[in-house]
Amino acid sequence: MRNGIAVIDFGGQYAHLIANRIRRLRVYSEIFPPDVDPAALQGVSGMIFSGGPSSVYDPDPPAFNPGLLGTDLPVLGLCYGHQLLCMHLGGEVVAGEVREYGSARLNIAGGTDLFAGLGDSQVVWMSHGDVVATLPEGFEILGATEDCPSAAVGDAQRRIYGLQFHPEVAHTPRGLDILDNFLTICDAPRTWTMGNYAEVVMEEMREKVGDRNVFLLVSGGVDSSVAFVLFNRALGADRVLGLHIDNGFMRKGETAAVEVFLKEEGFDNLMVKDASDDFLLGVEGLVDPEAKREAIGHTFLEVKDEVMSHLHLDADQWVLGQGTLYPDTIESGGTEHAALIKTHHNRIDLIDELIAQGKVVEPLAQLYKDEVRELGSALGLPDHLVWRHPFPGPGLAVRCLCSDGETDGRDIASSERAAAEIASEAGLQLQVLPVKSVGVQGDFRTYSHPAIVSGFDLDTPDSDWRVLEDMSTRITNSVPGVNRVVCLIAPDVLPGLRPKRAFLTYQRLEVLREADAIAMRILDRAGLMPAVSQMPTVLVPLTTDGQDEVVILRPITTPDFMTARFAELPHDLVRDMADEILNLPGVAAVGYDITHKPPGTVEWE
Repeated sequence: MRNGIAVIDFGGQYAHLIANRIRRLRVYSEIFPPDVDPAALQGVSGMIFSGGPSSVYDPDPPAFNPGLLGTDLPVLGLCYGHQLLCMHLGGEVVAGEVREYGSARLNIAGGTDLFAGLGDSQVVWMSHGDVVATLPEGFEILGATEDCPSAAVGDAQRRIYGLQFHPEVAHTPRGLDILDNFLTICDAPRTWTMGNYAEVVMEEMREKVGDRNVFLLVSGGVDSSVAFVLFNRALGADRVLGLHIDNGFMRKGETAAVEVFLKEEGFDNLMVKDASDDFLLGVEGLVDPEAKREAIGHTFLEVKDEVMSHLHLDADQWVLGQGTLYPDTIESGGTEHAALIKTHHNRIDLIDELIAQGKVVEPLAQLYKDEVRELGSALGLPDHLVWRHPFPGPGLAVRCLCSDGETDGRDIASSERAAAEIASEAGLQLQVLPVKSVGVQGDFRTYSHPAIVSGFDLDTPDSDWRVLEDMSTRITNSVPGVNRVVCLIAPDVLPGLRPKRAFLTYQRLEVLREADAIAMRILDRAGLMPAVSQMPTVLVPLTTDGQDEVVILRPITTPDFMTARFAELPHDLVRDMADEILNLPGVAAVGYDITHKPPGTVEWE
């Protein structure tokens, strides 16, 4: 390995993000499995142990080579990596009394180079349930949060440090400074750049494609658009065919807009196919979000094959191109030791088979959203393409929750009592909802209940989103079975909600399409599109009258989509959105998702 930082990957959601952040600090980084032979790391400047979904006391934890702790290299352990190194060096790890997900305040003890220039306290991002209860010999406490007395520990003489929080995520505001300080401790050379990434990746694409051609599925978002540019430049437009599929789950007017602006940018090798009937048939009667994602992924490939057959293209002479990013892979459980959060449509079983056969080329598969946008700008794509809000491949299908009408899951009365007690401290009422949504907590997938609070007055000048943030964090950290909190916006008071039997239908999708169009139009009119990274609008099959349903607004801010904060939009703008959406036929109420990631994923499914 070249001189740089070895990232030891225990399967954490953020493991590859660590390597990304180290590269942004101009230091080469490479990822290794936790059982790697230390001899393979000859020449490195230091190691970072990632987080992971396991507990160190699990009966079958990831295989680990303890020789990595005998190399005299500087080591920084993060989350699970912090717990692992402390345990192997003689400390003790136990289940914490309180889980921490989201923001916490780290009080810094001082006197350590790791926190040089950071002052007495910092906001950090937590995602854990276990804690280090006893320190190894020679270690001292370097920082603590209210719920985690061993949030930062270390032995400066041996240059071994452990952090329970995640400095690599964007929502630890000074996290890059902490990593920068660790690189200084390692005396790592600052010589790596991304300036030639496009040329390097295009050469790799030519080598992998060989004398074949590329069939690229193009959604029109930044990822597939950047991939389209790279394929065209690497191979020539005559060897690349882009296909945009209208799956019936698109936003209002989306397909027509995609076709116009891509062809305006010179993508003449683009086809558009309306296959909405095929996709609706493929998800007919499905409720489980994983089943919906799998069905949609399969239908994409079936439509692609139909188009190729219609064009008389020899399948052996074409490979599939995709704009897959690294978060798609890690959330789909696509690396060793990683837990499945949700299966992305570009990571279904058939795609994995094609990858194994060498029939898939993904030039962006090691990158994050912020890097792809940087690359898109470098390639000359216009800002309106580079900075478009992301839209998932399954589209509105994963924003339109389905139900068989039965209450989903175990008795939620005990969770509701505990959550309601916390909400009452803020003067709010709470109901745990009888549906489930996907979340991510401690590197694991959760499929748990959202809660909705009412009584928050948007029209009161001193109403503060931070009150809701604190309440949401406390509930999701301490109440089992609740992974998301929503604030009722309109109407002011809502009777108890019950599940409604509802599947993916044209009528429900039209309601959601109109609600989404209203929310995006108001956000755009206010000039806030650049301030919000993404704003899913979600239709939830809950009702008060047996007919109308609930719409949830989910605006978030994030550079890389691995962590996210709910966006604190102006109260009057939120009220405008809610009032207009409430006037739509079929809508009983409008809520506002006040959950960070973790514990809630950006999309509800």
